[in-house]
Amino acid sequence: MSISQLARTIKESPTLRLNEEALVLRRKGEPVINLAVGEPKNKAPITAILGSAAKLKEGDVKYAPTDGLPSLKKAIIRYTEENYGRLPAPENIIVSTGAKQALYNLLFSIINPQDEVIILAPYWVSYPEMVKMVYGIPVIVTPEDGTFQHRMEDIEEAVSSYTRAIIVNSPNNPSGVVYSEEFLAELVEYCEQRDIFVIMDDIYHRLIFDGKRAPRAWDYTPKDIENTRVIVLNGVSKLYGMTGFRIGWAIANRKLIEVMTNIQAQTTSCPSVVSQSAAEGALTGVQSVVEDLRLMIQNNRDVVMHELRAFTDVRTIPPDGTFYVLPDFRAYTNDSVELAHFLLRKALVVTVPGVAFGMEGYIRMSFSGSTNDLIEAVERMKWALDPNAPNEIYIGDRKLIRDWM
Repeated sequence: MSISQLARTIKESPTLRLNEEALVLRRKGEPVINLAVGEPKNKAPITAILGSAAKLKEGDVKYAPTDGLPSLKKAIIRYTEENYGRLPAPENIIVSTGAKQALYNLLFSIINPQDEVIILAPYWVSYPEMVKMVYGIPVIVTPEDGTFQHRMEDIEEAVSSYTRAIIVNSPNNPSGVVYSEEFLAELVEYCEQRDIFVIMDDIYHRLIFDGKRAPRAWDYTPKDIENTRVIVLNGVSKLYGMTGFRIGWAIANRKLIEVMTNIQAQTTSCPSVVSQSAAEGALTGVQSVVEDLRLMIQNNRDVVMHELRAFTDVRTIPPDGTFYVLPDFRAYTNDSVELAHFLLRKALVVTVPGVAFGMEGYIRMSFSGSTNDLIEAVERMKWALDPNAPNEIYIGDRKLIRDWM
C-alpha cells in the first residue's frame, strides 16, 4: 500500500504505545496507575448535561451553521467580555470540533508551504505535527537557562523572513508554567510590528494556582480584534471537564474567520449541535464548577510537589497552572522513552516521555486524578529509580523486591 510522503512524516501519539501496553497489563489484573491522561476527573456541569439533553429531547438534531450556533456564539461573546475585557462580534468567532480543530483550521488558513511557525518548548505534542500537516516548518525555541520561561532574545534569533506565526500556550502543557507579563507584552509588541501572528492557546487560562493570573495577550496591544495579529483559541474541554464533547473556538478578524469557516465546511461541516448545546450550558451556567475544579487541582499540585521533593536528584519546577508537572529525570537517564517504558514495566505507572514535548530527559505527569493515586505513583517511581528509596514495596497485594541496582 502506498502512503503519502506527508503522512509518513506525522508521528504517532506519544502515549498510544504506552497506553496499549498499560491496557494489556490491566487486562491481566495489574494495578496500573495512569498519570498520562490529560483530562480532569470531574463530571461535566449539570447545566451542560441539561443543555445537551434538551436538544436530544427535541429530536431536532440536524446540521448547524458551519461556524457555530448563534446562541453558543452569544455565550462565547459574553465569556470573552467577562474574562478578557474584549467584545468580539459573532463574525469574529468560529466554533469547531475542539480547540484542536480550530488550531488546524487556523494554520491551514495562514501557512504557505515552507512558511515557519515558532513553537516554544516545552510544547503540546500536536503543534509541530499540525504545522507539518499544512506544509509549514516548525521552528522550536527552547529556554537554555534551566527554566521554562523564554526570553525575547531567543525568539528574535529564531525569526526569519519566513516566520508567519508563533504559538503560545500559557499556562503551558506540559510544564504548567505561566509566561511572565513582561515576556508576553514584549512578544505581542514585536509581532504586531513584524506582522507575525500570535496564536494564544488559552485552553487552561483559568486553571491557575496561588492567586496568580494568566496574562492576556490582548492586554498588550492597542489594536482591536479586526486589526491585531493576536488570535485566541479556547474551549470547554479542560475548564469544565468536557473533553468528550469536543467543542472549542477561535477569535480572530472577520476575514480570517471566513476563510477558516470555508475550510471547516469542506471537512467536518459543523460541530455537533448536541455538543454545542452542552457547551452553551457550561458557559452560561454557574461558574463555581471551574473554581471547584481549580481548587481540587491546586491541592493535587501541592501533593505531587511534596512527593517529588523527596525524590533524589529529580529537579521539578512547580506548576503555576494546568494539571501537569514536568520533572527533570536526566540524573537517571537522557532517554525519556526508555524511562517511561521502564516505569510502566517495573512500577506499573504510565507517564509521557518528555521528548514528545521537546524536552528529552523529562517526564510529564498528570495530577488530575486522585491524591491517593498520586502519592502511590510517586512512591512506586521512587522505589524503581531512587537508590535511597526502600528496596521493597507492595504493589497491589504483591511484595516486590528491587533487584536491578
